[in-house]
Amino acid sequence: METLPSSLHFVGVGGIGMSALAQYAAALGTAVTGSDRASEAPENARIFRALKAAGVKVYPQDGSRFQDGPAPGAVVYSTAIEEGNPDFKASEGIPRIHRSEAMRLLIEAGQSQIVAVAGSCGKTTVTAMLSEALAHLGADPSMIGGGLSGFFAGKGGAGNAYRGTGSLCVIEADESDKSLLNYTPEHSVILNIGTDHYSKEELAEVFRNFLLLTGSTAVVEDKVLNVVGVESVSHLKVLAFSADPESPDEISGIPVIRACNYEADPTGVHAVINGYNVKLPGPGIHNAANAAAVYAALMNLGYPEEACAEAVSSFSGVWRRFEFKGKTSAGAAVYDDYAHNVEKICSCIRSVKEIRRGKSFFLFQPHGYGPFKFMREELFPALEEALGPEDRFGFLPVYYAGGTSSFTPKAEEVAAEYDSRHPGRYCYFPDRKRALEEAKAFLKDGDVLAVMGARDNSLSDFAAELAAAL
Repeated sequence: METLPSSLHFVGVGGIGMSALAQYAAALGTAVTGSDRASEAPENARIFRALKAAGVKVYPQDGSRFQDGPAPGAVVYSTAIEEGNPDFKASEGIPRIHRSEAMRLLIEAGQSQIVAVAGSCGKTTVTAMLSEALAHLGADPSMIGGGLSGFFAGKGGAGNAYRGTGSLCVIEADESDKSLLNYTPEHSVILNIGTDHYSKEELAEVFRNFLLLTGSTAVVEDKVLNVVGVESVSHLKVLAFSADPESPDEISGIPVIRACNYEADPTGVHAVINGYNVKLPGPGIHNAANAAAVYAALMNLGYPEEACAEAVSSFSGVWRRFEFKGKTSAGAAVYDDYAHNVEKICSCIRSVKEIRRGKSFFLFQPHGYGPFKFMREELFPALEEALGPEDRFGFLPVYYAGGTSSFTPKAEEVAAEYDSRHPGRYCYFPDRKRALEEAKAFLKDGDVLAVMGARDNSLSDFAAELAAAL
């Protein structure tokens, strides 16, 4: 499809990415409708309030939209939507466009230059951080992200989309279905390379092709640059970045922006980036790496170094990214985090270890059977390295949001396998009530409880419930 239709219908409009596109389309003046299976779920209320405030009419996901008024110009779908979906059946003959294609058309309609943020971990945080930094620098960028930014929620909407007056649009470019290759960004950022959906070798090829599609500038983690090859960026103005103080000053002539002297203390979390002291949004060396990436991106866009440092330090955070939810009556701190792959789970664990005085209890809800199967083998040795001797790691049942699935592996199977290899450290809870009871018996003053998992917004409410009930 070459031009944006005047009306769009989004299947699964309550999803974090789809709701961002729907809000952005409405801001451009497109007539927008959507459907969702979970439109009445209380944990999704903030997203559906924002959609309705933007003028998006929401239907049950039963095909009823197509019996109500003129048909939309196209139906927007994501890879997660199964072929037998009622909206697909009811919309036969109407063009379908993938969400990444819809994003491209929307950005072209808004006449913005794309700044695309990619990588296995940290895309959502860096998309929000870079967008907010650009706003503080007066650029008033547009933004389409995968999380709810408090800064942009304050400008109206849910916080995962914003239509600015500036020339730049910062987007989160997803590698999970390789849809990032549908974009031709002017500027790109690649944060890291990990294991979530593909092998590192296959993902390296995806990122290499993504860089070849980029027009002017790129910011690439030093390890990624070594994997994809300098030849992939020979046509670009490039800065590398690293949170490793031992990283070289340059790689094949490409300067490396380092985050050094990382420190978490009572005054906050800080790192020195390019000689400037920068405030970080929370504990964890990954936050220093994210800040270095944003600093480098701002430099590539031509902003003065000191102004870059001040703008990065202003970041106000993203919902469900190591979010403090309160303290239990026993004095244990409770956090909620979107961690869902091996690298993110271990980053969350390391962050917890920096701030606790005692032991930790982790509750993880896998976000779909496919990703859980993919990470199963690598997760155990990573956890064994990351967890402390007294820590416990509990699995909740796999979150199933619909679509085609083998329904394997079950969380109880993986928990039993892990516990057989390290008895007493791993456990399975068939429901949240059971997890709450176990956490209450385990946690004392100075301990930390972290709830982890993606896609299910009710986890945020559950973490708050744990803090209040324990």
